[in-house]
Amino acid sequence: MRSVLALAVTLALTSAVAFADPPHASPAGTDGQAPAGTAPAAKGGAASEPSVSGGKAPKRTVDMADIRTFTAVYSLIQQAYVDDVSDQRLMQAAIRGLLSNLDPHSEYLDKAALEGLTEDTTGSYDGLGLQVVQVEGSLRVIAPIDDTPAQRGGIRPGDIIVRIDGKPVQADDLDSAVARLRGKPGTTITLSVVHEKQTVPVDIKLTREVIRVSSVRGRLLEAGFGYLRVSQFQEETAAQLRKQFARLVESNKGALRGAVLDLRSNPGGLVTAAVEVADDFLERGVVVSTRGRLKQSDTSFSATPGDLLGGAPLVVLVDNGSASAAEIVAGALKDNHRALLMGRRTFGKGSVQTILPIDADHAVKLTTARYYTPSGASIQASGIEPDIALADLTLSVRSDEDISFGERDLRNHLKGSNESEAGAAEPAPASTAAPHDYALSEALNALKVLALQRAVPAEAGGKKD
Repeated sequence: MRSVLALAVTLALTSAVAFADPPHASPAGTDGQAPAGTAPAAKGGAASEPSVSGGKAPKRTVDMADIRTFTAVYSLIQQAYVDDVSDQRLMQAAIRGLLSNLDPHSEYLDKAALEGLTEDTTGSYDGLGLQVVQVEGSLRVIAPIDDTPAQRGGIRPGDIIVRIDGKPVQADDLDSAVARLRGKPGTTITLSVVHEKQTVPVDIKLTREVIRVSSVRGRLLEAGFGYLRVSQFQEETAAQLRKQFARLVESNKGALRGAVLDLRSNPGGLVTAAVEVADDFLERGVVVSTRGRLKQSDTSFSATPGDLLGGAPLVVLVDNGSASAAEIVAGALKDNHRALLMGRRTFGKGSVQTILPIDADHAVKLTTARYYTPSGASIQASGIEPDIALADLTLSVRSDEDISFGERDLRNHLKGSNESEAGAAEPAPASTAAPHDYALSEALNALKVLALQRAVPAEAGGKKD
């Protein structure tokens, strides 16, 4: 018992010292969705990396009664628990419990977790392509990543994973459940999930594969109107976005009249990448700021001149799977009046996590600050409300378009200038917007209106001159 008490006192003293003068923070922290290192953006972000090194916290004392309670419980487990439990396992559990009771994003990282963190930010790993978060003892899906086993298998944002290969997900062992989601490519796994607004779980069998996520895709929706899909924020996301944009301009054979930036079901990623992407569409203004207890946690990023669209309209699509770094971009573009937000309220993950190394193979991921949009609003819990709310609907396409009746169907009608010899008018260029994607269809319609509004004043001004 004395040795246990001595160990507890030692731990209390060393942890207090570590908090008062913590080690240098990693420049790429993560919360499973949004790494929190904040080095300057490549385009000239205004703030420096928010290292917590040298920060001073008030001296804290640990109540001896709490230490006695801890050691008493520790001793009882050693003496009376049904199975013999090693001291190492008990101490690891104590450390994990200490962090998990702070918030859902603070956690202890062992060697495997640190390796997984690196894989997530570079976009290549073995698994399902699934972003999850621990919420009140359950494993909840933030979003599946595009074109991965999870997305193709029907996993949706908001799903709760209740069993993995038939074994219940235990509230006190969620880290192990997360680890089981990964595995060798080609191996299968069955997830029992409860979809949002459902009560009965469904089994979804998935096959793991090498997840190589290209975080940006792009295409022309129609002549003059581009579509950019960002599935998560990785090290190369901003560079990929600029390349995709250049291809769109080339395919369009000229400048775009507007674009849709799709951030739906984007679970986040690197803060630095989010700042760069927002900066790519802004000429000026604050992108995001952070505030925490330590002075080094107070940062602010500002945009620099250079808008890819040259001021042309931008519509941003968001939903309840848009989290963290995705919310930084959405908030920056909305508050700077640069884009119209459409969709549903975002996830509301507005806290900053910093990776604090313990040694070469272990670290602590600790929540150190909150994000604030340019208007000063906190993203945390409240999320971001879109300018135009859209229901979660699916469009259906009529296959019998020929049943429509018009002037050209009347006998002996006057032939139109655009009418072919067969009697039908030349078809209008088809849109490549997904035919069943209601939100994207509405975004394109809004984009066209904004483009017309932008063109009319310019033409009117020209006539006055």
